[in-house]
Amino acid sequence: MDGVRRFFQSRSHRREGEFGFTLVEMLVVITIIGLIMALVGPRVLNYLGESKIKAARIQIESFSAALDLFYLDSGRYPSSSEGLPALVQRPANSASWNGPYLKTGSVPTDPWGRPYIYRSPGNHAPYEIASYGPSGEPSGAGGAAEIKSTSQ
Repeated sequence: MDGVRRFFQSRSHRREGEFGFTLVEMLVVITIIGLIMALVGPRVLNYLGESKIKAARIQIESFSAALDLFYLDSGRYPSSSEGLPALVQRPANSASWNGPYLKTGSVPTDPWGRPYIYRSPGNHAPYEIASYGPSGEPSGAGGAAEIKSTSQ
Protein backbone atom coordinates (compact mmCIF):
# COMPACT_ATOMS: atom_id res chain seq x y z
CA MET A 1 0.00 0.00 0.00
CA ASP A 2 2.85 2.32 0.83
CA GLY A 3 4.36 1.79 -2.65
CA VAL A 4 1.10 2.76 -4.34
CA ARG A 5 0.92 5.95 -2.30
CA ARG A 6 4.49 6.87 -3.26
CA PHE A 7 3.71 6.21 -6.93
CA PHE A 8 0.75 8.62 -6.97
CA GLN A 9 2.60 11.25 -4.94
CA SER A 10 5.55 11.21 -7.34
CA ARG A 11 3.16 11.54 -10.31
CA SER A 12 1.39 14.49 -8.70
CA HIS A 13 4.71 16.24 -8.05
CA ARG A 14 5.66 15.81 -11.70
CA ARG A 15 2.27 17.18 -12.88
CA GLU A 16 2.37 20.29 -10.68
CA GLY A 17 4.89 22.01 -12.92
CA GLU A 18 2.90 21.32 -16.12
CA PHE A 19 0.39 24.02 -17.06
CA GLY A 20 -1.59 24.69 -20.26
CA PHE A 21 -1.68 22.77 -23.52
CA THR A 22 1.05 21.63 -25.83
CA LEU A 23 1.40 23.03 -29.33
CA VAL A 24 0.27 19.72 -30.83
CA GLU A 25 -2.90 19.73 -28.73
CA MET A 26 -3.68 23.28 -29.81
CA LEU A 27 -3.12 22.40 -33.49
CA VAL A 28 -5.42 19.38 -33.21
CA VAL A 29 -8.20 21.50 -31.67
CA ILE A 30 -7.80 24.22 -34.31
CA THR A 31 -7.89 21.61 -37.08
CA ILE A 32 -11.08 20.07 -35.69
CA ILE A 33 -12.74 23.50 -35.43
CA GLY A 34 -11.67 24.27 -39.00
CA LEU A 35 -13.17 21.01 -40.29
CA ILE A 36 -16.44 21.68 -38.50
CA MET A 37 -16.62 25.21 -39.94
CA ALA A 38 -15.86 23.88 -43.43
CA LEU A 39 -18.82 21.52 -43.15
CA VAL A 40 -21.28 23.82 -41.37
CA GLY A 41 -20.31 27.24 -42.81
CA PRO A 42 -21.73 26.83 -46.34
CA ARG A 43 -25.02 25.56 -44.92
CA VAL A 44 -25.36 28.56 -42.63
CA LEU A 45 -24.59 30.95 -45.50
CA ASN A 46 -27.16 29.17 -47.68
CA TYR A 47 -29.82 29.62 -44.98
CA LEU A 48 -28.90 33.30 -44.74
CA GLY A 49 -29.39 33.74 -48.49
CA GLU A 50 -32.70 31.90 -48.42
CA SER A 51 -33.94 34.01 -45.52
CA LYS A 52 -33.22 37.23 -47.44
CA ILE A 53 -35.22 35.94 -50.40
CA LYS A 54 -38.12 35.04 -48.09
CA ALA A 55 -37.93 38.48 -46.45
CA ALA A 56 -38.13 40.14 -49.89
CA ARG A 57 -41.20 38.07 -50.79
CA ILE A 58 -42.88 39.00 -47.50
CA GLN A 59 -42.16 42.71 -48.04
CA ILE A 60 -43.57 42.49 -51.58
CA GLU A 61 -46.74 40.89 -50.18
CA SER A 62 -46.96 43.73 -47.65
CA PHE A 63 -46.66 46.27 -50.47
CA SER A 64 -49.40 44.43 -52.37
CA ALA A 65 -51.77 44.69 -49.40
CA ALA A 66 -50.97 48.38 -48.98
CA LEU A 67 -51.49 48.99 -52.71
CA ASP A 68 -54.89 47.29 -52.52
CA LEU A 69 -55.87 49.65 -49.67
CA PHE A 70 -54.64 52.59 -51.75
CA TYR A 71 -56.80 51.33 -54.62
CA LEU A 72 -59.89 51.04 -52.39
CA ASP A 73 -59.45 54.65 -51.23
CA SER A 74 -58.36 56.26 -54.49
CA GLY A 75 -59.95 54.04 -57.14
CA ARG A 76 -56.57 53.53 -58.81
CA TYR A 77 -53.07 52.23 -58.15
CA PRO A 78 -50.19 54.69 -57.90
CA SER A 79 -48.60 55.43 -61.25
CA SER A 80 -45.06 54.33 -62.01
CA SER A 81 -43.89 57.92 -61.56
CA GLU A 82 -45.55 58.16 -58.11
CA GLY A 83 -44.15 54.75 -57.16
CA LEU A 84 -44.22 53.14 -53.75
CA PRO A 85 -43.64 56.46 -51.91
CA ALA A 86 -47.33 57.18 -52.67
CA LEU A 87 -48.09 54.65 -49.92
CA VAL A 88 -46.55 56.90 -47.26
CA GLN A 89 -46.94 60.43 -48.70
CA ARG A 90 -50.04 61.85 -50.36
CA PRO A 91 -49.57 62.17 -54.11
CA ALA A 92 -50.36 65.64 -55.49
CA ASN A 93 -53.36 64.48 -57.56
CA SER A 94 -55.01 62.19 -54.98
CA ALA A 95 -57.90 63.83 -53.14
CA SER A 96 -59.13 60.66 -51.41
CA TRP A 97 -55.79 59.43 -50.05
CA ASN A 98 -56.26 57.98 -46.56
CA GLY A 99 -52.71 56.87 -45.72
CA PRO A 100 -50.07 56.26 -44.79
CA TYR A 101 -50.59 52.67 -45.86
CA LEU A 102 -47.29 51.34 -44.52
CA LYS A 103 -46.75 51.18 -40.75
CA THR A 104 -43.09 52.14 -40.96
CA GLY A 105 -43.83 55.57 -42.40
CA SER A 106 -41.22 55.03 -45.10
CA VAL A 107 -40.71 52.62 -47.99
CA PRO A 108 -38.12 50.02 -46.93
CA THR A 109 -35.36 48.87 -49.25
CA ASP A 110 -34.98 45.23 -50.22
CA PRO A 111 -32.82 42.95 -48.01
CA TRP A 112 -29.78 43.79 -50.18
CA GLY A 113 -30.17 47.53 -49.58
CA ARG A 114 -31.61 48.47 -53.00
CA PRO A 115 -35.00 50.08 -53.67
CA TYR A 116 -37.87 47.92 -54.93
CA ILE A 117 -38.91 48.40 -58.54
CA TYR A 118 -42.57 49.37 -59.04
CA ARG A 119 -44.37 49.48 -62.40
CA SER A 120 -48.00 50.36 -63.01
CA PRO A 121 -49.46 49.05 -65.16
CA GLY A 122 -47.47 45.85 -65.11
CA ASN A 123 -47.03 43.39 -67.96
CA HIS A 124 -49.56 40.87 -66.63
CA ALA A 125 -51.23 42.70 -63.73
CA PRO A 126 -52.35 46.18 -62.69
CA TYR A 127 -48.92 46.63 -61.05
CA GLU A 128 -45.65 44.78 -60.55
CA ILE A 129 -43.22 45.04 -57.67
CA ALA A 130 -39.78 43.50 -58.03
CA SER A 131 -36.44 43.14 -56.34
CA TYR A 132 -33.45 42.19 -58.43
CA GLY A 133 -32.24 39.93 -55.64
CA PRO A 134 -28.65 39.46 -54.55
CA SER A 135 -27.25 39.99 -58.05
CA GLY A 136 -28.83 43.43 -58.48
CA GLU A 137 -29.49 42.57 -62.13
CA PRO A 138 -32.92 42.26 -63.84
CA SER A 139 -32.29 38.63 -64.76
CA GLY A 140 -30.67 35.83 -62.88
CA ALA A 141 -31.04 32.19 -62.03
CA GLY A 142 -31.56 30.32 -58.79
CA GLY A 143 -30.78 32.40 -55.70
CA ALA A 144 -29.77 35.38 -57.87
CA ALA A 145 -33.12 35.51 -59.68
CA GLU A 146 -35.41 38.51 -59.75
CA ILE A 147 -38.16 38.37 -57.09
CA LYS A 148 -41.54 39.64 -58.36
CA SER A 149 -45.03 40.20 -57.06
CA THR A 150 -47.50 37.47 -57.96
CA SER A 151 -50.76 39.44 -57.87
CA GLN A 152 -53.00 39.19 -60.93
